[in-house]
Amino acid sequence: MTRVLVVEDDPQLVRALVINLQARHYGVDAAPDGVTALRLAAARQPDVVLLDLGLPDMDGVDVIKALRGWSRVPIMVLSARQASDEKVGALDAGADDYVTKPFSMDELLARLRAAVRRTEDTPLVPELTLVETADFSIDLLAKKAVRAGRDVRLTPTEWHLLEILVTNPGRLITQKHLLQEVWGVSQSNKTNYLRVYMAQLRRKLETDPSHPRYLITEPGMGYRFEE
Repeated sequence: MTRVLVVEDDPQLVRALVINLQARHYGVDAAPDGVTALRLAAARQPDVVLLDLGLPDMDGVDVIKALRGWSRVPIMVLSARQASDEKVGALDAGADDYVTKPFSMDELLARLRAAVRRTEDTPLVPELTLVETADFSIDLLAKKAVRAGRDVRLTPTEWHLLEILVTNPGRLITQKHLLQEVWGVSQSNKTNYLRVYMAQLRRKLETDPSHPRYLITEPGMGYRFEE
């Protein structure tokens, strides 16, 4: 049974989450504050953590940092905080996803299933070498992209950006992280670089670049590769 740790101090939301998760055969533990959450995470070893940032005893970002000190468990933030810097701060601290309240239960459950799938898939493909979609394939060893049977010419910068995204399928990668990895720390605020290069990648790989299927923008936060 997949175990979910819900870290939330709103009793009504906790009740709704517990009912919906148990109805889908998840095991659920709930913590009303950060200290209890960290204790339960160590004792129960959950498969996914659903975490509110506004906890009564400590900030949720501090919970993320504490968990990341010893665990790679997927952490999905559920928060009413909508400012970009709040979202980026949580993701940079180690969260895997960010869902803004109020949210659709169906969307939350879909993201939860995706998080579980990613952790289940990891041991099976410890070193990803080939990424295949319905429209293109990426050979990470040969550093080659193929679309409709033809090689796609990518610049070194385009390749580096694409490589980071496709090796983290389904995971939201922040603008700051991509900029630092591809262009260096000094360029970490040049978000226009990302927009230009992501547009180029979509033109080369997506069937409909204006409505991308694989290279997804999360406004104000970053980018995600969906298989």
